[in-house]
Amino acid sequence: MTLRVAMIGYGFMGAAHSVGWRQAPRVFSLPDEVEMAVVVGRNAEAVADAAAQWGWQESATDWREVIARDDIDIVDVVTPGDSHAEIAIAALEAGKHVLCEKPLANTVGEAEAMADAAARAAARGIRSMVGFTYRRVPAVTFVRDLIAQGAVGKIAQVRAAYRQDWLVDPEMPLAWRLQKEHAGSGALGDIGAHIIDMTQFVTGLDVTAVSGVIDTIVKERPLQGSGSGLSGTAAEGYGEVTVDDIAIFTGRLSSGALVSFEATRFATGRKNDLSIEVSGDKGALRFDLEDLNTLWFYDRTAPEVTQGFTRILVTEAQHPYVSAWWPAGHMLGYEHGFSHQVVDLVTAIAEGTDPHPSFAEGLSVQRVLAAVEESSATGSGWVSVEAPVAAETISH
Repeated sequence: MTLRVAMIGYGFMGAAHSVGWRQAPRVFSLPDEVEMAVVVGRNAEAVADAAAQWGWQESATDWREVIARDDIDIVDVVTPGDSHAEIAIAALEAGKHVLCEKPLANTVGEAEAMADAAARAAARGIRSMVGFTYRRVPAVTFVRDLIAQGAVGKIAQVRAAYRQDWLVDPEMPLAWRLQKEHAGSGALGDIGAHIIDMTQFVTGLDVTAVSGVIDTIVKERPLQGSGSGLSGTAAEGYGEVTVDDIAIFTGRLSSGALVSFEATRFATGRKNDLSIEVSGDKGALRFDLEDLNTLWFYDRTAPEVTQGFTRILVTEAQHPYVSAWWPAGHMLGYEHGFSHQVVDLVTAIAEGTDPHPSFAEGLSVQRVLAAVEESSATGSGWVSVEAPVAAETISH
């Protein structure tokens, strides 16, 4: 069977997803063939250039026409969050499998509608998945496996952070990621969503309550110039930043353990520092995306004289996803997670199983984001997170 893919959107994530679609069939033995059929964008010339550069067979400017085509099997949504719900729901109703970038939507209501549409589609054999790609870094999947095997024992505390510094310069232009109507939220939704999902994924526990604060450090930025902004029109002056730059919050897990979360675009010197440390009564595990082939493990059951954090190089064939790539010690990079994402989605479609993270899992993250915003806006302290509607469908 051949699965023909249409990708809606062609920005930074479009490039990353294109690498995944191109590389996965050439490196892994996929159960079905994959064809990069068409990439869709509003600017005909720019999307045609993207198609030629990234290896798509053709380009188009109307996503509705593309979704209606009989020769499209998978729709990959990499647009800004304000269009996720409309595109994904339409694709599912048209009988297409859907991969949607994170966060799932801009609001809980949109995410609920998407999860409902995904559940209805699943009953017809149509699969859907959210692009929390960092789950598929081999070291992160290995953390999940080790915790499930009892390596850290009973979890007492988690520390999760995603730090970037690309907004430290106050003259950085007002891009769509800084506008609530397009992005939904700022650092909280864009990178905070990753650490919420990663925490739930590696621990197998849900975030049940949060307390925190979000803030906008630079409240106005230069408007985009001609051809570079969302509208593509010339602009002068400054516009309001309507999303957060930083989010710091505490979470309570379903086991009772506490988590400290930090998501910021103002961590000077931190380029893409996603880190998580899980501490338990038997040991601890620590991961940092800026050293993504490495995992640190502390074993409290070892003799005291030899206890200490041990560096594990996650490049052995026995480690998750690694056997298809290079010999031990030959490092993987950021782009490889997107290939692993393709492998898992295509395999699930072929096997007739629901892939993870599901839209229901994406909804669970959306509810945590909304609870953080409520806690910050009201100053009310702890805000409960609504439990997943279909908890039995969520597999962390």
